[in-house]
Amino acid sequence: MSHIRVMLDYFHPWPNSAGFFVARDRGWYQEAGLDVELSVQDPGRGDTLEYLARRQADFGMFPPNRLLVRRAAGQPLVGIAAVNHRALEAIQTVTGRGIERPRDLAGRRLAYNPTPRGRAMVRHLVAADGGDPDAVVTVDAGYRELTVDDLESGEADATFGVYWSWDALRGDLPEERRVTWPVDEIGAPRYHSYLLGAHEETLHADPEAVRRFLAATERGFRTARTERTYTLDLLERVIPYFTRPLIARSLDLVAPTWTDPRGAWGRIAEDRMGPYAQWLTQYGILPGADGWREAYTTELLPASSAALADAGPLARSAGGSAA
Repeated sequence: MSHIRVMLDYFHPWPNSAGFFVARDRGWYQEAGLDVELSVQDPGRGDTLEYLARRQADFGMFPPNRLLVRRAAGQPLVGIAAVNHRALEAIQTVTGRGIERPRDLAGRRLAYNPTPRGRAMVRHLVAADGGDPDAVVTVDAGYRELTVDDLESGEADATFGVYWSWDALRGDLPEERRVTWPVDEIGAPRYHSYLLGAHEETLHADPEAVRRFLAATERGFRTARTERTYTLDLLERVIPYFTRPLIARSLDLVAPTWTDPRGAWGRIAEDRMGPYAQWLTQYGILPGADGWREAYTTELLPASSAALADAGPLARSAGGSAA
C-alpha cells in the first residue's frame, strides 16, 4: 500500500477538510491501495505549496492565487481539483461602530494580514463601494484571525480575511451584534477559495493512483455533506478543542461550497480562474495572466465529475507533457 501525505488548508483541521477524514475513516483510501496521512503545515517551514514544491507532501490544499504566483515563478505545481466553489473570506465588524457598508471602512482600523493580495482585496472592496481605500487604517494582524470579541474589546474596528464559515462564527458576542459580509457578495472577483493540487512529477509518476485518490476523496466529501451526524462525531475526534455546535454550524455553511451549481465535485472553472488571474495581474500580484490555463487540469477527476467539468487544457495525464 502506497503512503500518501496530504497537507490540509489551515494551521489545524476544520470542517472544510472533512471529506478527507471521512474517506480515510470509511476505508475508501485503503480500498484504493493508499495509506493516507493527513497533516497540517508548520508555518516555520512554509505553506502547503512549499511542502509540495519540496516533495514533502504528495497532495495539498491551497488558495489559487498562491498557485498562480508560484507557477509564474516557474515552479511545477498544478491544481487537480477544486475544494470550494466560492470565496470563504469575509469582512466582519460589530454593531455600534458606524460601519454599515464597505465604504465606511475609510478612516477605520481594519485588522488583516497585509500581504500584496490582502491589500489589493481591501482596496478593491472599499473602492467598489465608493469609498477611499487610502483612508483605511491597516492593523497588521499577521496570521491571527481576530474574533468579534477582539473587535468588541477595541483591538480594531473590523477585520478582513476571516472565513464566514469558521472564524466569523467564533467568539461569545451575540449574533445580533455581528456584521459579516462575504467578499463575493460585496464586489470581489469570483474565485475558488481552495484547490487541491500536487507537484507535476507526482501526476506523471502514477496517474492511476492520483485518479484513485481523487475518486475516494470525492466520495468522502459527498458523504460528509449528507451524513452530518456521523461527520460531526468524526470531526470531534480530530478537532476536540472546538465545541460541537461550532463545528456543526461551520459544516452546515461550508459543505454546500464543495460542489458547483451543477453538482460536480472538483470542477475547476475557467470562468473563475481566468478572471481571477486577470484581477491579480491588474493589481501587480502576477506579472501577467497568460499562464493561468497551464496551472490546473481536470483530466484526473472521477468520471462523474469530469463529465461536467471544463476539460482542462493542460495535458498532464499519463503520457502528457509538462508545461
